[in-house]
Amino acid sequence: MISFELNGKTTEVSAAPDTPLLWVVRDHLKLKGSKFGCGMGLCGACSMLVDGESTRTCVLPLAAIQGRKVTTIEGIGNPDMLSTLQSAWVEASVAQCGYCQSGQLVSATALLSKNSNPSDNDIDEAMSGNICRCGTYPNIKKAIKQAAKNLRKENGQLQIVAYFDPNSIQQEA
Repeated sequence: MISFELNGKTTEVSAAPDTPLLWVVRDHLKLKGSKFGCGMGLCGACSMLVDGESTRTCVLPLAAIQGRKVTTIEGIGNPDMLSTLQSAWVEASVAQCGYCQSGQLVSATALLSKNSNPSDNDIDEAMSGNICRCGTYPNIKKAIKQAAKNLRKENGQLQIVAYFDPNSIQQEA
């Protein structure tokens, strides 16, 4: 049995110790936000925070997370309550196909948790391992800069903010 903290809750998993964390989270724990991309830790689609660091989980064995803190995209925010970064992501219209977005958001969250005023170079460096086939890199950078600006207004903490759902408006008959 491997025990670790997942999105703030102690979790125990019985799986082969060499099973990649990505598959444990997706298949055993049914959290499907993190994606399988390359299977070699190169594209970033599988990224999760492990002890606050963006980590490629398609190559990280379950045994390596014993006693550690893991945060998936589901632990960063959800459609009902987005983080400051996720709100900026929506405002900047970052997502196109959306496949890489959970990994992109995880890496950007790791960056902003350490640096609430990143330079272009800081952003490029932090995001360099995350591939977006749609080429939304300019919008990603724009969203990170906007989130950083918002964070500085919010004492540097990733805050949960209300999400406006246009479907919630009742249409007149």
